[in-house]
Amino acid sequence: MPPLSAPGTVAGPLSSKLSPPQSQARQVLRQAVVRRMADAGGVKLLLVRAPAGFGKTTAMVQAREQLAANGVATAWLTLERTDNDAPRFLAYLQQAVAQIVGQPGAPAALPGPGPATTLAVVDALARHGAPFALFLDDFELITEPAVLGLVREIIDQLPRRGQLVLGSRSLPDLGLGRLRMAGQLLEIDTELLRFSRDETRQFLALRWSGAGAADSAGTDWAAQVDPLHRKTEGWVAALWLASMALEAVIARQGSVADFIAQFSGSNRAVADFLAEDVLARQSPEVRDFLLRTSILRQFNAPLCQALTPRSDAARILAQLDAANLFITPISQPARAAGTAPAEREWRYHSLFADFLRAQLAREQPDALARLHLAASGWYESQDRPVPAIDHAIEGGDAPHAIHLLAGHAMAFLEQGRMRLLARWFAAVPDAALADRPMLQVVSLWACNLTRGPWAAMDQLQQSGCATSADAAVRAHVNALQPMLLAMMDQVEDAADLGREALARVPTGQRFADSVLCNVMAHVMGVLGEREQAQRLLDAARKGQQDSGLPGHGFNRMYTESVEGVLDLQQGRLRQATARFRLALGTSAAPGAALGTGLGLGGNLWQPTHGNAWAGVLYAGVVYEAHQLAQAEHLLNVYLPLARDVGLPDHMILSHVMVARIAFGRGDIDAALQLITELEHLGHHRQLPRVVASARLERARVLMLQGQAEAAALALDRADDTAVWQRVARHQFSAHDVDDMPIGRLRWQVLFGDPAAAARAAAAAVTQAQAGQRQRRALKLQVLQALALQRAGSPADLEAALALTGRLLQVAQAEGYVRLLLDEGPAVGTLLRRTQAAMQASAERTDPLVDDCLQRLIALAGDEPLADEPAPVAEPAAPHPTLDEPLTRKEIRVLQLLAEGYSNSVMAEKLFVSDSTVRTHLRNINLKLGARSRTQAVAIARRLGVMT
Repeated sequence: MPPLSAPGTVAGPLSSKLSPPQSQARQVLRQAVVRRMADAGGVKLLLVRAPAGFGKTTAMVQAREQLAANGVATAWLTLERTDNDAPRFLAYLQQAVAQIVGQPGAPAALPGPGPATTLAVVDALARHGAPFALFLDDFELITEPAVLGLVREIIDQLPRRGQLVLGSRSLPDLGLGRLRMAGQLLEIDTELLRFSRDETRQFLALRWSGAGAADSAGTDWAAQVDPLHRKTEGWVAALWLASMALEAVIARQGSVADFIAQFSGSNRAVADFLAEDVLARQSPEVRDFLLRTSILRQFNAPLCQALTPRSDAARILAQLDAANLFITPISQPARAAGTAPAEREWRYHSLFADFLRAQLAREQPDALARLHLAASGWYESQDRPVPAIDHAIEGGDAPHAIHLLAGHAMAFLEQGRMRLLARWFAAVPDAALADRPMLQVVSLWACNLTRGPWAAMDQLQQSGCATSADAAVRAHVNALQPMLLAMMDQVEDAADLGREALARVPTGQRFADSVLCNVMAHVMGVLGEREQAQRLLDAARKGQQDSGLPGHGFNRMYTESVEGVLDLQQGRLRQATARFRLALGTSAAPGAALGTGLGLGGNLWQPTHGNAWAGVLYAGVVYEAHQLAQAEHLLNVYLPLARDVGLPDHMILSHVMVARIAFGRGDIDAALQLITELEHLGHHRQLPRVVASARLERARVLMLQGQAEAAALALDRADDTAVWQRVARHQFSAHDVDDMPIGRLRWQVLFGDPAAAARAAAAAVTQAQAGQRQRRALKLQVLQALALQRAGSPADLEAALALTGRLLQVAQAEGYVRLLLDEGPAVGTLLRRTQAAMQASAERTDPLVDDCLQRLIALAGDEPLADEPAPVAEPAAPHPTLDEPLTRKEIRVLQLLAEGYSNSVMAEKLFVSDSTVRTHLRNINLKLGARSRTQAVAIARRLGVMT
């Protein structure tokens, strides 16, 4: 399987994005809004949401200044559509966060991720002790699931005195309902942002010094405030446009009252008319300048000069800035020691920019392409290919966009910037690529790794690349076809086609040859041909070393990830962890220099650069180490990417891990929802292995809830014979320790014949060890030990404890945790019995093993499974008779408790507080004579109080 995307360099200066617009002297201070934002208290997210022209950015800038004056550290980031590229977003985010966690005056490096750290940016914010606020403006432009997932993680992990402030025109997909219910969301909406009557008066007074009384022309400004306020309905943009038109009315000595009487500020068409009226009164030079530069989101004098060669761009910008007309300055970029001062940048008011572009299209439709081409050329001269290509595409200049792409596409491909490439190729007509076969190939790679193999297969068939006479094109198709089949869960066909393709290597296309070796190494690993897989990985490494081309982080990451999977199958968890961590760090190579140059350290790219294939695998070993919060952070970023592309094993692994994390914290509904989503994805993508895996995990949840009959029925439904026979023949990463035989064995251990389960587990252990599948053998040994414990005879218990002792040695050496704990509370009983036996033994215990055992016991909790006998050290509790019956609410609490819900989730379901739930639990224990939660459930079942 391939990586989904990898990082690339982020070109261009960062300063304009990291600096908020400058406050202006003639701005109304939004005291009420700013006070509300500054006094938000423990709220994690402040959402400033309104349509264009309501002053969101201005309010945020003023709130930021107020917070800074109060000693709160702040950082600002203005977003763009191109920030949907995960590595680009992360690079900017790191710079913004460095302003918060760094030393004043010079951002310091963020702490790099160690073995227990997954998201360095999130971790840096979570551990920051002082109050801070991170401002993200224009958030409506962010739609990429990976970027949204990262922002959700930032919100979830913010410390008590940290806040995220978002400015957006639309409602972002950030789980706002949950935040709202928890009291962690403050919404500043359109109604709050509307100008009050007093603010309208202040606005007019700032525009005209006499706007508080009658002026020399006899205008009673005080009398005009109310009608203008009513007409504009507090819409800041309409007031601004009206004030511009009023200047023209006053200049020609017209009637202000008549103008206001005819004005309808809430009508966009009228707002456009006002802008046109203002524009028409500018000098021809300024008017032409405004129209031509309207295609730019941000601009400086040299860039504007390239678009208006017959004007003095610097002079016009200075005039407009001095008059505070049309343009909004962006803070002056900081000047590094020994460097020339950076060019100052501005932007247009969004509504006015929309009008200017529409006016330009009406008046000079033929100029659009030329202007975009000029902007593209300027960015190209500044070695900024991303905006250069963007402007070429926006201007409809497909030939120039193709020309630029031809020069940079392969570099972006080698870096793994698949989503950026996919966006560009989607914007150029297919016909434009007809005579560019190598660009067609790059487009195929990008399509496969963003939209999935089915879409790429269709595109491959339509493109004609498969029958191309171009040897370079055939080399890429040579690698692409087996990859597509493997991603579509057709590893058998991928193996046949891939073996034929390997016979044609080397082809002279090192990138394609290296991908092919990696793909086939993965396929051979799945087929159980481990030695052949390792030979192919060595060949892939040799190709990467021999290459003189930069940017091979993509393939190096791929190689390390595939070998990490092989290590994991053989039980070498620590080695696999090192490889996955290296894979993420290696694929960050193109961005490492950028990160170091910015004082952030290239290693910050490791966990979050958008590489879902390696990311899900790394999350798996983090989960295994019981670093559940970090694993969930990673999966919130990588699960959407894996889901979008449709990699079967990664879809299964990521959904199952997130579901288990939710189940572990008592959120059973969330766990079942994730399992159901996985099942739906399997049906939608026609992947029966995914469907069967979802049903298998649902059965596991039912088992851990003690629902034997329901779990048995769920297992029967999951038992797709064709699927599990195929799984038995191969070694899929999603089924190394979770398949139908293990699911059936787990049920037998918990509810069936424990002696028979122990014998079956022992036989399966022997089979797994013969196939060098040591991790699977360890899981089976855990189940064998649990079966022996439940069998209950002294000999069985002695065997269980001896087996557990051997398992602990491996767990300590390799760091296994969840492999044991995922089997439920019975593991805690087994571990405590093992500890008691070790303490009673005269033999000296390895201190490292003892430390591992104590940690596992602490993580497993103190309560034995209801079906198991209590630990030897604890006397059995007597069966009480109910002197006082349980209330209906207490029975409901017991039912939820039996299903595994946490106190907080029970409180939500019962619409009561956490303290009320704790009171119910105390009463239940008193009435039943129980000492623990699980014992209360067991006693209630024996008495028939609940089923």
